Amino acid sequence: MQWIHDYDLFLFDFDGLLVNTEEIHYGAYKRTFEARGYRMKWDFAEYIRIAHYSSEGLKERSYAELEGLFEEEPRWDVIYQEKTTHYLGLLESGAAALMPGVEEFLQLLERWNKKRAVVTHSGRRLIDKLREKNPALSSIEHWITREDYDKPKPDPECYRLAVERLAFAGDRVIGFEDSPRGLTALMGTDALPVIVTEMEYPEIPAFLERGAKHFRNFYELVENFDKD
Repeated sequence: MQWIHDYDLFLFDFDGLLVNTEEIHYGAYKRTFEARGYRMKWDFAEYIRIAHYSSEGLKERSYAELEGLFEEEPRWDVIYQEKTTHYLGLLESGAAALMPGVEEFLQLLERWNKKRAVVTHSGRRLIDKLREKNPALSSIEHWITREDYDKPKPDPECYRLAVERLAFAGDRVIGFEDSPRGLTALMGTDALPVIVTEMEYPEIPAFLERGAKHFRNFYELVENFDKD
């Protein structure tokens, strides 16, 4: 675990990386469309593939495959707000668990007084609710949410903002993502990119050739980082 001392600033995505929220997002979309009389055609695995590759993917697929939805409501922001309401309702009915090894890893960083920040596509309202549900997240000092930047991942704007705000001259930065879209954004900075996922994305070998690291979960990362 001595490798942790080689880095000064630790950047994290949020959904699906630190907290197991992806199934809740999926359920919220299902409820949103069902409330309007539509049946979402994708299973969870297909939903992940859509969401993890493009910031516009869910919008495009929904309008393309749910016949009549665009004519009924062409403003995606309205549908997204309905989805957010369902998402918060699902959170109220049960906590979203931390991903394997996350709590232990955050404890290590806090013990060694490492700077840490979340850089997420989620809005502040959703983040605040999840922090209430998972007190371990309170050890993360800095939070950059969707309100703080203009261009969504895979654009690197959000990560560049984090580095600009938080990194001192000479700091070594490392970042963690769970999707190709997020890792592409992270690789637009000088941070060491790490993808933490059990999904077998076909892009992972190409990411590794470009200097990224890959681990299946945070337990594996802590134990094997130096050996990889």
